[in-house]
Amino acid sequence: MRLLLKNCRLLTKKGNEIASDILIQDNVIMEISEGISEPRADVIDVKRRFVFPGLIDMHCGVCEPGYENKEDILSVSKSAVKGGYTSVCCLPDTSPVIDNKTVVDYILGRGREVSKVHIFPYGSMTKGCEGREIAEIGDMREARILAVSDGDISVQDAGLMRNILLYSRMFDIPVIALCEDTSLSRGGVMNRGSVSTLLGLGGIPREAEEVMAARNILLAKYTGARLHIPLVSTKGTVGLIRIAKSMGVRLTCDTAPRYFTLTEDSVSSFNTLAKTRPPLRTKEDVDAVVQGLADGTIDVIVTGHAPETLESKKVEFDRASFGFSAMETAFALSCAALAETGAMPLYEVIKLMAETPARLLGLEDKGELRPGADADLFVADFDETYAIDASGFASKAKYSPYDGREVKAKVILTVVGGDIVYLSE
Repeated sequence: MRLLLKNCRLLTKKGNEIASDILIQDNVIMEISEGISEPRADVIDVKRRFVFPGLIDMHCGVCEPGYENKEDILSVSKSAVKGGYTSVCCLPDTSPVIDNKTVVDYILGRGREVSKVHIFPYGSMTKGCEGREIAEIGDMREARILAVSDGDISVQDAGLMRNILLYSRMFDIPVIALCEDTSLSRGGVMNRGSVSTLLGLGGIPREAEEVMAARNILLAKYTGARLHIPLVSTKGTVGLIRIAKSMGVRLTCDTAPRYFTLTEDSVSSFNTLAKTRPPLRTKEDVDAVVQGLADGTIDVIVTGHAPETLESKKVEFDRASFGFSAMETAFALSCAALAETGAMPLYEVIKLMAETPARLLGLEDKGELRPGADADLFVADFDETYAIDASGFASKAKYSPYDGREVKAKVILTVVGGDIVYLSE
């Protein structure tokens, strides 16, 4: 199969815009240059729209197996391609947990069978994601996990965490460890501060994240392991990571658009659609996260896609589930909050969502547009403004705190492995 994209608008690594065509054969980019002619190819004129490498999501709740009522591999892949994502890493806190080779094989096989995107499983750090005993990391690595994580569960035992970091060095894979000290966050449902006090709701203090981040950073320093901190949400955590990197700790991190576009005010009317974990913080924290992205302290932007049933949201705030659908809004929101405001150039936003995740996960032929790379890419239109419509999401979680917000950066076309998997109407 040959596919020729004509009249593409590309960004170089220095941020310069160039006009070019892209020729794809089978699942590989064969040529990028002007004036390509290939009579045997299917030709698509992208009409001077931007073409970017396919985005890679390092933090996604796929929910299969076990929680298919919330999301499954097929539905999350349909959601992914509408958001410009061509590769999705699924968190292991499913049922059964991805803590052995058999479940890893199931995820990979199911992905090949039904998914429109590449599905890459993480293996759990602990058996059952229970934080008590190290999982069979070696067997899962042989089965091709990319990293270890307990998903949205934080390992509380410092000795166990140290042993996990030490063991992971044998395989040189990232240890993706959510940071939350549950002795500090227990009973909290939103950020602790003036808004939680006004609403009479239990608060999750910043120090619940920051204390655990400091502990894990110190353990990474002493073990020499590769630590990755996901979903950075506070000014203090950004500062700790900045210092640790200056000291040479093998440390990377990510954040999600909600932590640089929303504040705790979004839940001031008991809006359960904006209830998430870690919780939305303050304007000071948002500004610090933006600065961390701009100066390179924060390495990656993820979706933090955490689909829940709408029924679990239509209850009292303290009983409502944490999380919301984020796959189809992450790219547009990141462009609006960072590139369009001048906080950082567009090519850097793309790097944080494609090239850097590929490098961190060892996906050598993904995350870039170059001859020889995998033919995973998407086309985006920045010319028109549109309103986010959660009712039209491909995700099973058809709700969002951003519903109705006007954005640009609309995904028009997505190509995965050389195949057109999404074409906007």
